Formats: sequence, C-alpha cells, structure tokens
Amino acid sequence: MVKVSSVAIIYTAVALLLLFLISQNRPTNNSQNHHHHHRRLKLRSNFTFKAPQDHLRHDPIPFDPIIASIERRREDKQWEKQHYFKEESEAAAAQQQPEWEDFIDAEDYVNDEDRFNVTERLLLLFPKIDVDPVDGYVTESELTDWNLRTAEREVMHRTERDMDSHDKNRDGLVSFKEYEPPSWLLNSDNGSFGYDMGWWKEEHFNASDADGDGYLNKTEFNDFLHPADSSNPKLIKWLCREEVRERDTDKDGKLNFKEFFHGLFDLVRTYDDEDHNSSHHSNAAMERPAQTMFSQLDKDGDGLLSDVELLPIIGKLHPSERYYAKQQADYIISQADTNKDGRLSLAEMIENPYVFYSAIFTDEDEYEYGHDEFR
Repeated sequence: MVKVSSVAIIYTAVALLLLFLISQNRPTNNSQNHHHHHRRLKLRSNFTFKAPQDHLRHDPIPFDPIIASIERRREDKQWEKQHYFKEESEAAAAQQQPEWEDFIDAEDYVNDEDRFNVTERLLLLFPKIDVDPVDGYVTESELTDWNLRTAEREVMHRTERDMDSHDKNRDGLVSFKEYEPPSWLLNSDNGSFGYDMGWWKEEHFNASDADGDGYLNKTEFNDFLHPADSSNPKLIKWLCREEVRERDTDKDGKLNFKEFFHGLFDLVRTYDDEDHNSSHHSNAAMERPAQTMFSQLDKDGDGLLSDVELLPIIGKLHPSERYYAKQQADYIISQADTNKDGRLSLAEMIENPYVFYSAIFTDEDEYEYGHDEFR
C-alpha cells in the first residue's frame, strides 16, 4: 500500500508540473492562432502489421479510447448507410439511423487544442496502463493488454452490429437460415483463399455452435466471425481441417511433406520471426528445419499430417488479437523507449506523442514538412 501510494503521489506531482508547463506554453486563443492547426492528427496509427499470410489484414489498434469511440461512430454511420439503404427505402432507413447531425466532426475535434490535447491525454491514460505492477513504467506486457482490451471492444462492437442485421426475428440468436453470407463472398469467383472451402458456410456455422442447439448466441457468433480468437475446440479443429483442405493437393485428406513445406512451413516461420524475408533463404536451405518441424508434428509417424496434428501451429497460421496487440506494443516501445531499457516512462511517452497519435504537418508557413508524417 505504501508503494502504491507513493507512486500515486509521484504521478500527481508530475502531472501537475506538466499541466502547469502546458498552460504556460499553450497558444493564446486569438484570431492569429485560432485558425492555425499545425498538427493535423490522424485517427489511426500509421503502423503496419506484419501478418504471416497476405490475406490476413488488420488495422492498427487505436491507442486512445476517445479516438476508438470516434472511429466506431464513423464506421457505424458508413455501415448503416450501406446496410439500410441497400435493403429499405431511403425514408425507412432514415428512421432507423441515429441522428447523425449531432455527430462530432472527428478531424476538427482532435485538432482543437482546447478540446483534445495530446499531452493531457497521455497524462490521463498512463496510470490506466501502468497497472501490473504500478511502478511508474509501462512494459510491453502492460501495453499489449491495453491494446488487446481496445481491440476486443472494437471486435465485439462490430459483432453486435452484424448480429443485429442477421437476427431477423430479434430473439438474440442467429440460425443458419437467418444468416446470409457477406456480399463479397456471393459475388466472388471462389478463387480467393478459403472462400471455395468451408468459410462462411454451414460447416463453419455448425463448428461455431458450441452448445449444439442450432443457433449462434452473441459469443458463438463472435467466434464465427473471428475463429482465431475462439476457445471453442470444435471451431479450432475446423480451422485445422480447413488448412488441410486448402493445402491437400492430392486430396488424400492429409498433408505430406511437400504440401506442408510449400503451403504452411513458411507461414509458421514468418510468425516466429517477424523480420523474416523468404528471399534470404533458398528452398534447399529451409528443407532441414522444415523436416524437423514436420517430424515433430507427425505424432503417429506415418509421414503425413492430419488435421489434429496441426493443432500445435494453428495459432500461428491464424494469429489472434493478442498477436496483433503485442506487435503494436513492440513497435511503440521500439520507437518511444529513448533510454532502451525495454519499458516506457511517462516522460518518454510525452516526448514521443506521435507514436501514439499520428500527425501530419500542413502549415507551410511555419513547417517545411509538407505532408510528411512525424512519428
């Protein structure tokens, strides 16, 4: 208790000092400064995720809950326009949509220093991230957990929104009859990854139905949309079967070494080594480590990999939200950790604000950066 109290006192003292300095240096709200917003903040980080498979795309996770909330509202507005105007008349759609004229213009909000000050936001958020332990530093683990909680809220928000559109009888459940595959699947030529297999089809739906009642509740529907984050054994095994189906060129129901080597090994290696570049190694050089991994997975020693034998690596083939949360945390620490001690102090975060809040300089009178991004 003494240690936590002393840290809280330090936080308070540092915060008060920094707020004093901010107030002393804040531009006056006169006509000369009022219309100049030197830092044009972007809502999302310009960080790019590295995913093992090209088809796995993931947007950067908003660091600030305020930014996340603004983005959700923007996304909801766009989604509702597309969804309701597609299925109903314009008049009926207007009745079901929120009153968006009261919607905050995100760009104006984040670039108004009277309402959104980056330093003040970091002062507020730092103690909410520094929780395990409360020691005045943000570690990779703490930042990963923070990112993960944000990502999970965003994922569940989209799930609830999508479920509402499929739940025709409004009973809080979705049957396969109620479910309609996404339009991009219906319009596809079945040539994209997974779409000619079981994805979004009845086997996928049934695997997501953990209790086997023929319906998906909110948790099961979320698993259906995001199987990589599911703890449902049926769904995880289904993912393994899909990998076998996708790579099984001779259609014998299992993967031989050639199918594993040319289909899966490089993906697992990419997951383990984010800086991996396949052009640095020839196929011949990689065959030995691939053979070692294949032998470790081939538990029954029959020279083939079944779907069950892929269980140890399925999380590397389909990365979870935690994987992406950790990637972004590692990136942030690598950019803002000035003294290279592997963690972030409050001072380091304040000194490097645009690792958390991307900015574009647009005031050509005072800056020479043009539209270059500053991190």
